Amino acid sequence: MAQHIGIGIGAGLVSALLFGVLLKATPLAILLYLVAPLPILIVGLGWSHKAALAAAAAGSLALVLVIAPFLGLAFAAYIALPAWWLAYLALLGRETPAGLEWYPTGRLLGWIAATAALAFIAIAVLSSPNHAAFDAQLRGLAQTLVQTRLPSARPSPETPRADAPRADAPSTGGEAGGKDGAATPGPAPQADADPADVTRAEVADALARVVPAFAANGLALLLAFYLWASARIVKISGRLPRPWPDIPSTAMPRSTLVAVAAAVGMCFAPGYVGVFGVALLGAFSAAFALQGLAAFHDRSRGRPGRGLMLFGMYLILFVTQGIALVALTLFGLADTALDRRRPKGDPAP
Repeated sequence: MAQHIGIGIGAGLVSALLFGVLLKATPLAILLYLVAPLPILIVGLGWSHKAALAAAAAGSLALVLVIAPFLGLAFAAYIALPAWWLAYLALLGRETPAGLEWYPTGRLLGWIAATAALAFIAIAVLSSPNHAAFDAQLRGLAQTLVQTRLPSARPSPETPRADAPRADAPSTGGEAGGKDGAATPGPAPQADADPADVTRAEVADALARVVPAFAANGLALLLAFYLWASARIVKISGRLPRPWPDIPSTAMPRSTLVAVAAAVGMCFAPGYVGVFGVALLGAFSAAFALQGLAAFHDRSRGRPGRGLMLFGMYLILFVTQGIALVALTLFGLADTALDRRRPKGDPAP
Protein backbone atom coordinates (compact mmCIF):
# COMPACT_ATOMS: atom_id res chain seq x y z
CA MET A 1 0.00 0.00 0.00
CA ALA A 2 2.81 2.42 0.85
CA GLN A 3 4.37 1.71 -2.54
CA HIS A 4 1.06 2.52 -4.23
CA ILE A 5 0.85 5.83 -2.38
CA GLY A 6 4.38 6.69 -3.47
CA ILE A 7 3.51 5.94 -7.09
CA GLY A 8 0.41 8.08 -6.71
CA ILE A 9 2.41 11.02 -5.37
CA GLY A 10 4.77 10.79 -8.33
CA ALA A 11 1.86 10.67 -10.78
CA GLY A 12 0.28 13.69 -9.09
CA LEU A 13 3.47 15.72 -9.44
CA VAL A 14 3.71 14.82 -13.12
CA SER A 15 0.09 15.81 -13.64
CA ALA A 16 0.65 19.10 -11.80
CA LEU A 17 3.66 19.83 -13.99
CA LEU A 18 1.64 19.21 -17.14
CA PHE A 19 -1.07 21.51 -15.80
CA GLY A 20 1.34 24.22 -14.70
CA VAL A 21 3.05 24.58 -18.08
CA LEU A 22 -0.19 26.15 -19.32
CA LEU A 23 1.18 29.41 -17.94
CA LYS A 24 3.68 29.42 -20.81
CA ALA A 25 0.75 29.86 -23.24
CA THR A 26 2.54 28.13 -26.12
CA PRO A 27 1.04 25.48 -28.43
CA LEU A 28 3.21 22.80 -26.82
CA ALA A 29 2.14 23.93 -23.35
CA ILE A 30 -1.54 23.67 -24.33
CA LEU A 31 -0.95 20.18 -25.72
CA LEU A 32 0.75 19.07 -22.50
CA TYR A 33 -2.05 20.61 -20.45
CA LEU A 34 -4.62 18.55 -22.34
CA VAL A 35 -3.05 15.27 -21.14
CA ALA A 36 -2.72 16.38 -17.50
CA PRO A 37 -5.49 14.06 -16.17
CA LEU A 38 -3.96 10.92 -17.68
CA PRO A 39 -1.31 10.22 -14.98
CA ILE A 40 -3.95 10.33 -12.22
CA LEU A 41 -6.36 8.14 -14.17
CA ILE A 42 -3.64 5.64 -15.03
CA VAL A 43 -2.48 5.30 -11.44
CA GLY A 44 -6.09 5.05 -10.27
CA LEU A 45 -7.00 2.30 -12.71
CA GLY A 46 -3.70 0.43 -12.56
CA TRP A 47 -3.01 0.57 -8.81
CA SER A 48 -5.88 1.83 -6.65
CA HIS A 49 -8.20 4.75 -6.14
CA LYS A 50 -6.25 5.60 -2.98
CA ALA A 51 -3.15 6.08 -5.09
CA ALA A 52 -5.17 8.37 -7.37
CA LEU A 53 -6.39 10.34 -4.35
CA ALA A 54 -2.80 10.70 -3.16
CA ALA A 55 -1.89 11.92 -6.65
CA ALA A 56 -4.66 14.53 -6.54
CA ALA A 57 -3.57 15.76 -3.11
CA ALA A 58 0.15 15.85 -3.98
CA GLY A 59 -0.33 17.69 -7.26
CA SER A 60 -2.69 20.26 -5.75
CA LEU A 61 -0.40 20.91 -2.78
CA ALA A 62 2.63 21.30 -5.03
CA LEU A 63 0.89 23.94 -7.14
CA VAL A 64 -0.36 25.76 -4.04
CA LEU A 65 3.13 25.96 -2.54
CA VAL A 66 5.20 26.52 -5.68
CA ILE A 67 3.04 28.71 -7.94
CA ALA A 68 -0.19 30.06 -6.43
CA PRO A 69 -3.03 28.86 -4.17
CA PHE A 70 -5.62 29.56 -6.85
CA LEU A 71 -3.80 27.38 -9.38
CA GLY A 72 -3.66 24.51 -6.91
CA LEU A 73 -7.37 24.76 -6.17
CA ALA A 74 -8.17 24.99 -9.87
CA PHE A 75 -6.08 21.89 -10.55
CA ALA A 76 -7.90 20.00 -7.80
CA ALA A 77 -11.39 21.02 -8.92
CA TYR A 78 -10.96 20.76 -12.68
CA ILE A 79 -8.37 18.01 -13.20
CA ALA A 80 -7.40 15.96 -10.17
CA LEU A 81 -10.65 15.21 -8.33
CA PRO A 82 -12.66 14.41 -11.49
CA ALA A 83 -9.91 11.99 -12.59
CA TRP A 84 -9.82 10.32 -9.16
CA TRP A 85 -13.62 10.04 -9.00
CA LEU A 86 -13.96 8.44 -12.44
CA ALA A 87 -11.15 5.97 -11.70
CA TYR A 88 -12.88 5.08 -8.43
CA LEU A 89 -16.24 4.46 -10.15
CA ALA A 90 -14.66 2.43 -12.96
CA LEU A 91 -13.26 -0.08 -10.47
CA LEU A 92 -16.40 -0.41 -8.36
CA GLY A 93 -17.78 -3.94 -8.22
CA ARG A 94 -20.09 -6.11 -6.16
CA GLU A 95 -20.38 -9.81 -5.53
CA THR A 96 -23.41 -11.53 -7.04
CA PRO A 97 -24.39 -15.21 -7.32
CA ALA A 98 -23.20 -15.05 -10.94
CA GLY A 99 -19.83 -13.61 -9.92
CA LEU A 100 -18.29 -10.17 -9.62
CA GLU A 101 -20.42 -7.48 -11.27
CA TRP A 102 -18.57 -4.35 -12.31
CA TYR A 103 -20.00 -0.85 -12.36
CA PRO A 104 -22.09 -0.51 -15.56
CA THR A 105 -20.64 1.63 -18.31
CA GLY A 106 -24.00 3.35 -18.79
CA ARG A 107 -24.02 4.69 -15.24
CA LEU A 108 -20.35 5.58 -15.63
CA LEU A 109 -21.22 7.65 -18.70
CA GLY A 110 -23.90 9.46 -16.72
CA TRP A 111 -21.38 10.25 -13.99
CA ILE A 112 -18.95 11.58 -16.60
CA ALA A 113 -21.58 14.15 -17.57
CA ALA A 114 -22.36 15.08 -13.96
CA THR A 115 -18.65 15.33 -13.12
CA ALA A 116 -18.01 17.63 -16.07
CA ALA A 117 -20.80 19.97 -14.99
CA LEU A 118 -19.61 19.98 -11.36
CA ALA A 119 -16.02 20.64 -12.44
CA PHE A 120 -17.11 23.59 -14.58
CA ILE A 121 -19.20 25.18 -11.84
CA ALA A 122 -16.38 24.65 -9.34
CA ILE A 123 -13.84 26.45 -11.50
CA ALA A 124 -16.39 29.19 -12.19
CA VAL A 125 -16.98 29.81 -8.47
CA LEU A 126 -13.24 29.76 -7.80
CA SER A 127 -12.53 32.30 -10.51
CA SER A 128 -15.48 34.59 -9.67
CA PRO A 129 -17.21 34.02 -6.33
CA ASN A 130 -19.56 36.86 -7.25
CA HIS A 131 -22.00 35.68 -9.93
CA ALA A 132 -22.40 39.21 -11.32
CA ALA A 133 -18.66 39.35 -12.05
CA PHE A 134 -18.79 35.91 -13.67
CA ASP A 135 -21.74 36.95 -15.81
CA ALA A 136 -19.86 40.07 -16.89
CA GLN A 137 -16.89 37.92 -17.90
CA LEU A 138 -19.13 35.66 -19.97
CA ARG A 139 -20.74 38.63 -21.69
CA GLY A 140 -17.35 40.14 -22.47
CA LEU A 141 -16.17 36.85 -23.95
CA ALA A 142 -19.36 36.52 -25.98
CA GLN A 143 -19.10 40.08 -27.28
CA THR A 144 -15.50 39.46 -28.34
CA LEU A 145 -16.51 36.33 -30.24
CA VAL A 146 -19.42 38.10 -31.91
CA GLN A 147 -17.26 41.07 -32.91
CA THR A 148 -14.75 38.63 -34.41
CA ARG A 149 -17.40 36.79 -36.43
CA LEU A 150 -19.64 39.77 -37.17
CA PRO A 151 -17.44 42.86 -37.27
CA SER A 152 -19.39 46.08 -37.11
CA ALA A 153 -19.29 48.17 -40.27
CA ARG A 154 -19.15 51.75 -39.13
CA PRO A 155 -20.58 54.21 -41.69
CA SER A 156 -18.07 56.54 -43.31
CA PRO A 157 -18.33 60.27 -42.58
CA GLU A 158 -21.25 61.80 -44.40
CA THR A 159 -20.45 63.49 -47.69
CA PRO A 160 -22.18 66.79 -48.36
CA ARG A 161 -25.30 66.52 -50.43
CA ALA A 162 -25.41 67.99 -53.93
CA ASP A 163 -28.12 70.48 -52.99
CA ALA A 164 -26.51 71.49 -49.73
CA PRO A 165 -25.17 75.06 -49.67
CA ARG A 166 -21.42 75.42 -49.70
CA ALA A 167 -19.74 77.15 -46.81
CA ASP A 168 -18.14 79.77 -49.11
CA ALA A 169 -21.31 80.45 -51.10
CA PRO A 170 -23.05 83.76 -50.48
CA SER A 171 -26.10 83.32 -48.35
CA THR A 172 -29.48 84.68 -49.23
CA GLY A 173 -31.87 86.22 -46.87
CA GLY A 174 -34.12 83.20 -46.85
CA GLU A 175 -31.28 80.88 -46.15
CA ALA A 176 -29.82 83.00 -43.42
CA GLY A 177 -33.15 83.67 -41.92
CA GLY A 178 -32.96 87.44 -42.31
CA LYS A 179 -34.93 90.01 -40.47
CA ASP A 180 -38.25 88.97 -41.94
CA GLY A 181 -37.48 85.25 -42.62
CA ALA A 182 -37.85 82.30 -40.29
CA ALA A 183 -34.87 80.18 -39.35
CA THR A 184 -34.39 77.04 -41.40
CA PRO A 185 -35.11 73.94 -39.27
CA GLY A 186 -32.11 71.71 -38.57
CA PRO A 187 -31.80 68.12 -39.71
CA ALA A 188 -33.89 65.51 -37.90
CA PRO A 189 -31.97 63.63 -35.19
CA GLN A 190 -30.84 60.17 -36.21
CA ALA A 191 -31.62 57.11 -34.19
CA ASP A 192 -28.87 56.34 -31.71
CA ALA A 193 -29.10 52.56 -31.99
CA ASP A 194 -27.92 50.86 -35.17
CA PRO A 195 -30.06 47.76 -35.93
CA ALA A 196 -26.91 45.79 -36.71
CA ASP A 197 -25.43 46.72 -33.33
CA VAL A 198 -28.66 45.70 -31.61
CA THR A 199 -28.56 42.34 -33.39
CA ARG A 200 -24.95 41.78 -32.36
CA ALA A 201 -25.82 42.63 -28.76
CA GLU A 202 -28.69 40.14 -28.78
CA VAL A 203 -26.49 37.42 -30.28
CA ALA A 204 -23.80 38.11 -27.67
CA ASP A 205 -26.36 37.94 -24.87
CA ALA A 206 -27.71 34.60 -26.12
CA LEU A 207 -24.20 33.24 -26.56
CA ALA A 208 -23.25 34.24 -23.02
CA ARG A 209 -26.16 32.17 -21.71
CA VAL A 210 -25.06 28.99 -23.48
CA VAL A 211 -21.29 29.27 -22.96
CA PRO A 212 -21.49 27.04 -19.82
CA ALA A 213 -23.27 24.38 -21.89
CA PHE A 214 -20.59 24.40 -24.58
CA ALA A 215 -17.80 24.32 -21.98
CA ALA A 216 -19.31 21.41 -20.04
CA ASN A 217 -20.09 19.60 -23.29
CA GLY A 218 -16.46 19.74 -24.37
CA LEU A 219 -15.22 18.73 -20.92
CA ALA A 220 -17.55 15.71 -20.84
CA LEU A 221 -16.23 14.54 -24.21
CA LEU A 222 -12.65 15.00 -22.98
CA LEU A 223 -13.29 13.12 -19.73
CA ALA A 224 -14.81 10.21 -21.65
CA PHE A 225 -11.78 10.13 -23.94
CA TYR A 226 -9.36 10.37 -20.99
CA LEU A 227 -11.04 7.46 -19.24
CA TRP A 228 -11.03 5.32 -22.37
CA ALA A 229 -7.40 6.13 -23.25
CA SER A 230 -6.07 5.57 -19.74
CA ALA A 231 -7.98 2.28 -19.46
CA ARG A 232 -6.47 1.17 -22.76
CA ILE A 233 -2.97 2.03 -21.55
CA VAL A 234 -3.49 0.17 -18.28
CA LYS A 235 -4.98 -2.83 -20.08
CA ILE A 236 -1.96 -3.03 -22.38
CA SER A 237 0.27 -3.07 -19.30
CA GLY A 238 -1.78 -5.93 -17.85
CA ARG A 239 -2.78 -4.07 -14.66
CA LEU A 240 -6.47 -3.38 -15.42
CA PRO A 241 -8.47 -5.34 -12.78
CA ARG A 242 -11.80 -5.44 -14.62
CA PRO A 243 -12.35 -7.08 -18.00
CA TRP A 244 -12.74 -4.78 -20.97
CA PRO A 245 -16.43 -3.83 -21.24
CA ASP A 246 -18.62 -4.07 -24.29
CA ILE A 247 -18.66 -0.35 -25.06
CA PRO A 248 -21.21 -0.48 -27.92
CA SER A 249 -23.80 -1.85 -25.48
CA THR A 250 -23.43 1.21 -23.23
CA ALA A 251 -26.83 2.63 -22.29
CA MET A 252 -27.59 5.10 -19.53
CA PRO A 253 -30.51 4.24 -17.25
CA ARG A 254 -33.80 6.10 -17.45
CA SER A 255 -33.01 7.87 -14.19
CA THR A 256 -30.69 10.14 -16.19
CA LEU A 257 -33.79 11.58 -17.85
CA VAL A 258 -34.88 12.78 -14.41
CA ALA A 259 -31.51 14.50 -14.05
CA VAL A 260 -32.00 16.16 -17.45
CA ALA A 261 -35.48 17.37 -16.43
CA ALA A 262 -34.04 18.76 -13.19
CA ALA A 263 -31.32 20.54 -15.18
CA VAL A 264 -33.97 22.17 -17.38
CA GLY A 265 -35.73 23.45 -14.26
CA MET A 266 -32.49 24.79 -12.78
CA CYS A 267 -31.80 26.76 -15.96
CA PHE A 268 -34.48 29.26 -14.90
CA ALA A 269 -33.01 29.76 -11.43
CA PRO A 270 -30.88 32.84 -10.72
CA GLY A 271 -27.18 32.87 -9.92
CA TYR A 272 -24.89 29.89 -10.10
CA VAL A 273 -27.80 27.45 -9.77
CA GLY A 274 -28.95 28.50 -13.23
CA VAL A 275 -25.41 28.29 -14.58
CA PHE A 276 -25.11 24.76 -13.19
CA GLY A 277 -28.37 23.78 -14.88
CA VAL A 278 -27.12 25.04 -18.25
CA ALA A 279 -23.78 23.27 -17.76
CA LEU A 280 -25.54 20.04 -16.79
CA LEU A 281 -27.65 20.15 -19.95
CA GLY A 282 -24.53 20.65 -22.06
CA ALA A 283 -22.69 17.80 -20.35
CA PHE A 284 -25.61 15.38 -20.71
CA SER A 285 -25.97 16.32 -24.38
CA ALA A 286 -22.41 15.08 -24.87
CA ALA A 287 -23.16 11.90 -22.92
CA PHE A 288 -26.27 11.17 -24.98
CA ALA A 289 -24.34 11.85 -28.18
CA LEU A 290 -21.76 9.25 -27.12
CA GLN A 291 -24.55 6.83 -26.29
CA GLY A 292 -26.10 7.45 -29.70
CA LEU A 293 -22.73 6.66 -31.25
CA ALA A 294 -22.50 3.46 -29.20
CA ALA A 295 -26.07 2.49 -30.16
CA PHE A 296 -25.23 2.96 -33.84
CA HIS A 297 -22.27 0.61 -33.42
CA ASP A 298 -24.42 -1.87 -31.51
CA ARG A 299 -27.38 -1.91 -33.90
CA SER A 300 -25.15 -2.23 -36.96
CA ARG A 301 -23.52 -5.44 -35.72
CA GLY A 302 -23.84 -8.27 -38.18
CA ARG A 303 -25.36 -6.10 -40.90
CA PRO A 304 -23.89 -6.18 -44.40
CA GLY A 305 -21.88 -3.10 -45.23
CA ARG A 306 -21.37 -2.22 -41.56
CA GLY A 307 -17.89 -0.86 -42.22
CA LEU A 308 -19.18 1.42 -44.95
CA MET A 309 -22.00 2.69 -42.72
CA LEU A 310 -19.60 3.48 -39.87
CA PHE A 311 -17.19 5.18 -42.24
CA GLY A 312 -20.01 7.32 -43.64
CA MET A 313 -21.18 8.30 -40.17
CA TYR A 314 -17.72 9.37 -39.02
CA LEU A 315 -17.18 11.20 -42.31
CA ILE A 316 -20.39 13.17 -41.73
CA LEU A 317 -19.24 14.01 -38.21
CA PHE A 318 -15.93 15.26 -39.56
CA VAL A 319 -17.39 17.25 -42.45
CA THR A 320 -20.06 18.92 -40.31
CA GLN A 321 -17.48 19.67 -37.58
CA GLY A 322 -19.59 18.01 -34.90
CA ILE A 323 -22.97 19.51 -35.90
CA ALA A 324 -24.19 15.97 -36.59
CA LEU A 325 -23.72 15.29 -32.87
CA VAL A 326 -27.15 16.88 -32.43
CA ALA A 327 -28.72 13.95 -34.30
CA LEU A 328 -26.68 11.49 -32.23
CA THR A 329 -27.83 13.25 -29.06
CA LEU A 330 -31.47 12.78 -30.04
CA PHE A 331 -30.73 9.17 -30.95
CA GLY A 332 -29.17 8.61 -27.53
CA LEU A 333 -32.11 10.23 -25.76
CA ALA A 334 -34.54 7.99 -27.63
CA ASP A 335 -32.36 4.96 -26.88
CA THR A 336 -32.56 5.64 -23.14
CA ALA A 337 -36.25 6.57 -23.14
CA LEU A 338 -37.40 3.56 -25.17
CA ASP A 339 -34.84 1.15 -23.70
CA ARG A 340 -35.26 -1.44 -26.44
CA ARG A 341 -31.71 -2.73 -26.64
CA ARG A 342 -31.88 -4.55 -23.32
CA PRO A 343 -33.65 -7.92 -23.37
CA LYS A 344 -37.06 -8.05 -21.70
CA GLY A 345 -36.93 -9.16 -18.09
CA ASP A 346 -33.35 -7.95 -17.68
CA PRO A 347 -33.30 -5.37 -14.85
CA ALA A 348 -31.86 -1.93 -15.48
CA PRO A 349 -28.16 -1.70 -14.63
